[in-house]
Amino acid sequence: MGKDKIIIMIGVLVTVAILVGGVFLLSGSSNQGSSTNQNASTPLNDLIGKPAPDFTLESYTGDKITLSSLKGKNVILFFNEGLVCYPACWNQIAAFGQAKDFTDKNTVVLSIVNDKKDDWKGAIDKMPELAQSTVLLDTDKKTSILYNVLTLPSSMHKGQLPGHTYIIVDKDGIVRFVKDDPQMGTRNQELIAEIEKL
Repeated sequence: MGKDKIIIMIGVLVTVAILVGGVFLLSGSSNQGSSTNQNASTPLNDLIGKPAPDFTLESYTGDKITLSSLKGKNVILFFNEGLVCYPACWNQIAAFGQAKDFTDKNTVVLSIVNDKKDDWKGAIDKMPELAQSTVLLDTDKKTSILYNVLTLPSSMHKGQLPGHTYIIVDKDGIVRFVKDDPQMGTRNQELIAEIEKL
């Protein structure tokens, strides 16, 4: 083989190695944060297997709901950016209200936002389907801070608002599943599948 052919082959091998390495790195980082049941220890993952921190919040309809009062039922907590997260969060909240699968599985869904009551009533005027969901107002952000959801990858307003984060609490009040979702999808089917594992 000539010197030129050896140089070309080395160049091709180096290029292929760089491309394969780049694809490997990109595919690894794009999966981070899509599901939080990963091996890495994060404040969100650290909740799994532990009692869910208790809280009492008021809904936009004026009802006060305490998490510990729901023992005996599975509970999905959906921390989200609320009104500023249109349409993704609005669509997920509306989808929760329209799905009967959760009720059939003895599951309560609580969407937790940092919005004010009057602002939320305006959103329901624009999208009446939202009224079918239980939306709790964490206006002082104490519950969002308690659950460490203000600085996760899905938050578009890091440190200020939660992003698109799901936490499943079982009938005994223990956290069984967490997911931070930067893709901000509607995850009803995935959550039903997780509830069925309990």
